[in-house]
Amino acid sequence: MQKRDKYVVGLVQMSMSNDIDANLAKAVEFVREAAGRGAKIVCLPEMFRSRYFCQAEDHSQFDLAEPLAGPSTQALSKVADEFGITVIAPIFEERALGLYHNSLVIVKPGEPVAGVYRKMHIPDDPAYYEKFYFTPGDMGFKAFDTDFGRIGTLICWDQWYPEGARLTALRGAEILFYPTAIGWHPDEKAEFGHQQQDAWRTIQRSHAIANGVYVAGVNRVGHEIMIEGTPGIEFWGRTFLSDPFGVIVAEAVDETEQVVIGEVDPMRVQEVRRHWPFLRDRRIDEYGDITKRFID
Repeated sequence: MQKRDKYVVGLVQMSMSNDIDANLAKAVEFVREAAGRGAKIVCLPEMFRSRYFCQAEDHSQFDLAEPLAGPSTQALSKVADEFGITVIAPIFEERALGLYHNSLVIVKPGEPVAGVYRKMHIPDDPAYYEKFYFTPGDMGFKAFDTDFGRIGTLICWDQWYPEGARLTALRGAEILFYPTAIGWHPDEKAEFGHQQQDAWRTIQRSHAIANGVYVAGVNRVGHEIMIEGTPGIEFWGRTFLSDPFGVIVAEAVDETEQVVIGEVDPMRVQEVRRHWPFLRDRRIDEYGDITKRFID
């Protein structure tokens, strides 16, 4: 591998209000801040333009959806052009009338829609009623070339699945970005909160180790109550960047809005994979059953 330079990524940890225009404007300013601090690739949290509306099944929330070349990508493309950076912009995509995805767009200089990924794994849990809103992705697991490195993108619930991380890494990604909206049900926080947060962090670090890649978990913050009288969700933040051996190289200092800046060293990917050659030792001839739902 020819020696390649290190580069900086910016991970935006932010809260959202009911004002979608204000959320977008704030996101633009955070991206500008990240670029000003040297970031070449900046990632925003899952569906940053609105509050997390999936807490309830409500047909009126479909009005929040936008096309790929919509307000979010139009606003962020101006920043990408100005600073010569790549922006990962998660959106609520209206693909067609009655057809919606939880998606993200790769915004590059001169290319407002340089790439698209649609969330593959769609949850359906209390206060996370995503199956009501989103069609599962039909584009597969993808990696995208930028001017600085080849990146992989997945979204939130995807982060619990080693298959998605592996297939994205096998497409040459050297860093996996996971824009996220995860938090506590406040009534459960005292009893289960530490375990849940630790599991979230651990599974993503394990993807880094198993695949020899950097992993960035980019979460929102804030306590969002979509239905009066319910506890809502307390989003825990904890945005971080892990290196290819699971070492945390950058992380949010607390659960407030901030931009996490971290350095990616492509030669670190090479170093880890040479000493821990998990890809070399995979028994691809014995993995056929992985496509079964369960082995009875």
